[in-house]
Amino acid sequence: MRLATKVEAILYLKGQPLSLTEIAQCADCEVDEVQEALIELMSDYAYRDSALEVVETPQGYSLQLRSMFDNLMDNLIPAELKKGTLRTLAAIALKNPIVQTDLIELRGSSAYQQVQELVELGFVRKRRHENGRSYWLEITDKFHQYFEIDQLSQTTP
Repeated sequence: MRLATKVEAILYLKGQPLSLTEIAQCADCEVDEVQEALIELMSDYAYRDSALEVVETPQGYSLQLRSMFDNLMDNLIPAELKKGTLRTLAAIALKNPIVQTDLIELRGSSAYQQVQELVELGFVRKRRHENGRSYWLEITDKFHQYFEIDQLSQTTP
């Protein structure tokens, strides 16, 4: 597997800007190798007719939707949910239920605030984990109703 492909997967899965060091740790390689892979990946996206692009932000490198699609995104994503919050909700829905510490490892520390927002909006329910140190996070009936998704399996209260 090409390192650029692995870096692309890391940026997609993390869903937030990452420093060169963070990417290198996730990819289990050196920072200079990550720099080369990012240049290759940015070049690939520049020449590909893709809705996505790799950009450098003040917080690090990110895989994101090209700005030309902002209008489409505004029409498709509920206004009250930001992209990062929506990705966190998707991670919870895919793993349902998931331990909060596992979610934070997957999505980063910004997920704490996103989980709080999702609980307040009624899309996610928190319940104390058996070990008492974390919480189980699970989607609610409101999630299924709001996104018009048929419930595939029953969740426990």
